[in-house]
Amino acid sequence: MRRGWRVLAAAFALACLTPASAREPATLQTQVEAVLAQAGPGPRFGLVVLGEDGRELIAINPDGRFIPASNTKIFTTAVAFATMGELDGPDAAGGTSVRLEGATTPDVILTGRGDARLSSAPDCMADCLSSLADAVAARTRVVRDVVGDAGLFPDQRWSPGMSWNNIPTRSGTAVSALSLDDNELQIRAAPGPIGQPPRLEFAAYYQIENRAVTVPSGAAELSFDRLPGSMVLRLTGTIGADAEPELLRAGIDDPAHYAAWRFKALLEERKIRVIGKVTARHRPSRPTDDPAMRNGAPPPRPPEPDALARLTPPPLREDIAAINKQSQNLHAELLLRRVGLRDGTGSIEDGVAAVRAMMEQADVPRAAYDLSDGSGMSTYNRVAPRGMATLLRWIAAQPWGAAWRETLPIGGVDGTLARRFHGTPLQGRLFAKTGTLNATNALSGYLLTRGGHTLIFSAYANDVPAGMSATAMVDEALELIAASN
Repeated sequence: MRRGWRVLAAAFALACLTPASAREPATLQTQVEAVLAQAGPGPRFGLVVLGEDGRELIAINPDGRFIPASNTKIFTTAVAFATMGELDGPDAAGGTSVRLEGATTPDVILTGRGDARLSSAPDCMADCLSSLADAVAARTRVVRDVVGDAGLFPDQRWSPGMSWNNIPTRSGTAVSALSLDDNELQIRAAPGPIGQPPRLEFAAYYQIENRAVTVPSGAAELSFDRLPGSMVLRLTGTIGADAEPELLRAGIDDPAHYAAWRFKALLEERKIRVIGKVTARHRPSRPTDDPAMRNGAPPPRPPEPDALARLTPPPLREDIAAINKQSQNLHAELLLRRVGLRDGTGSIEDGVAAVRAMMEQADVPRAAYDLSDGSGMSTYNRVAPRGMATLLRWIAAQPWGAAWRETLPIGGVDGTLARRFHGTPLQGRLFAKTGTLNATNALSGYLLTRGGHTLIFSAYANDVPAGMSATAMVDEALELIAASN
């Protein structure tokens, strides 16, 4: 049944349940409520739509508190625009560096400064770990230990409220001031002989127990698991003998150690002899990492020793666009910590405090939000639709508001909205951040109506039953709203 017919059917059913003396022409709000009611029992919806003048056009459970999932990235990327100044120039502050420590046979110290884009890919063109290996090769031919230094941020690799079962995956990979290759280990699985395990190609950082099986035919249905802190990854499932190779991406628990491990391999490729071991340096969390637990300014950071070489990553604005359009969790978490480093210690708490200050400027009530991370993977996060809509309206009025809006996915065009709203009147006319987590669907941003007006909206569905998605109803409601203005 077409969407329009479903709306009419829902409205008709609503009318039939209403006494004739009480029937009135359906308002836009009641029409939208009828669309959302198609989801049936279970989902809990919240929706606020604001007109260009700030007037509420739709308000459904506007002050209810919802898990926002990746809508959390709206806060993280907006506070970066609000506090970090020029974002279009080279990101010199985030550059990874290398130095030699020791007078005789030196240790190699690889130091991270929160860069999310450091790469060891063979085809790397910018922000390449190989450039730092070249600098070491130009100075010495023998080194002792290779050390990954992640001490710029407190050792808070996962946020409060992160589900433990996400930790082995790329969605929940650990966060570190020294991060490399998105803190993912790529595993390429290709069919083997029928009845045998698939063939694997991977960098041998983890030990892999290959319990998967090649079957006569069928697409790959592979999965993997790993206990937190374990170096053993178990691969299970099946792959058809006629299937294309499958690329799996596993999370890294200690990114600083992984970066040092990869750096050792690059040094050895340059004929540098490494006679020591691979280690990592971390800074344990301390009470003063929480601004609520300290008086005045945070403890001063010790100066970084002179570097042998330092990278300059591309502009941070490019990474912010990747965070919003691709919903990149690790990059969002690193951005929150870098925001927190400006006036604090680079802790999650410092980043959240910066967001809270922004929300106060935007006149968002304190009861409208609680945040525990920068990506939305935490199940502790809560947001009210009215609070999010208020923030989005404030963002639109800022000097950087238009530039920030450009980082959002565009309906039917790109990012996580490339396939949504395609072929509808909202294709190319909706700019919004998505959000998906267990039992949660979210979408907040801006849309252009049929009459050329810009509306601000924030939509949430929580408690969505297993096997169901509420996105179709939300999308239909937004199309109805856009057609009515």
